[in-house]
Amino acid sequence: MKYKLLVVDIDGTLLGKERTVSDDNKEALAEARRLGVGVALSTGRAVLACRSILDQLALDGHHIFFDGALISGRGEEIYAEPLDRGVVREAIEFARSLNINFELYSATHYFVERETWSTDAHRKFFGLEPTIVDFTELWERERIIKGGLASVNPEQMAKAREFYKQFESSLHFSWARSPAFPDVEFANVVAREVSKGRALEALVLHLGISLSEVMAVGDGTNDITLLSRAGLAVAMDNAPDEVKAVADHITLDVDQNGLAAAIERFLL
Repeated sequence: MKYKLLVVDIDGTLLGKERTVSDDNKEALAEARRLGVGVALSTGRAVLACRSILDQLALDGHHIFFDGALISGRGEEIYAEPLDRGVVREAIEFARSLNINFELYSATHYFVERETWSTDAHRKFFGLEPTIVDFTELWERERIIKGGLASVNPEQMAKAREFYKQFESSLHFSWARSPAFPDVEFANVVAREVSKGRALEALVLHLGISLSEVMAVGDGTNDITLLSRAGLAVAMDNAPDEVKAVADHITLDVDQNGLAAAIERFLL
C-alpha cells in the first residue's frame, strides 16, 4: 500500500450541511482501515468537540486538533504549541475594549465570559459545555491552546478584522466557514508558527512514516499547509480556488460524499 496514513479534515470534508457522517463516508473509512491505512482527523475543533465523531468511527489513533496546535490520542499528548501567556493577556484586554466575545480553549476546557449564541451552538452542535469564568487571570493559571472568534453580522466581522490587525504579527489566524453555519465566519487564533502542515510533520515523525506516505483531504484555507506537505493532496469540490490550487486531485462536493469517492479511487 503506497499510502499508510489518511488525514481528514472534519467540517466541509467529512461533515456537510447535515453535520453527520454519511454511510458512504463511514464505510469507505472503515474499509481503508481494514486494509491497514491509519486514519487521523485534522481539524480546527477542540478535542471534546470531536469525541462523538471519534467514537462513531472507532478512531483510536492520534489526531490533530486546534488547527495544528495539539496532537493527542491513545491517552497521550505528543505535540502541543500553546499560546504565549502574555499574548493571551493582551488579547483578552483588547477583545474587552471592543466588546468582542472572545473564546479560549485549553486541551480540556472551553472558556467564555458570558453565554452567547455561540455558546448555545457549541453546546448543541459540538457537545461542548462552556466554562463561564472571569478571564482576568485565566491566562496565568491555564495553558491556553486556542482562541476563537465567531462573527454573524458585518459589525462583528469588522471587529474581528480589528482584532486581527492588532495581533497579526504575534498570532496566527485562520478564517473558516462551515456548511452547517454558512452565515457565520469563524476565526481560529493560535500561536504564530502553528499550522496543520507543521503538525502533520510532527505526527509522521511520531509514527515513523514519511510525508510521501500520507494522503490528506481538506476543503478550507487552513488545510493548505496540510495538503502542501502530504504525498497525495485531495481538495473537496466545495473548497475555494486557493485550496484547489495546491491539490493533486479534486473530488466531489462534501454533500456528494467526496471523501468516500477519493478513498475509493486512491486507497481501495
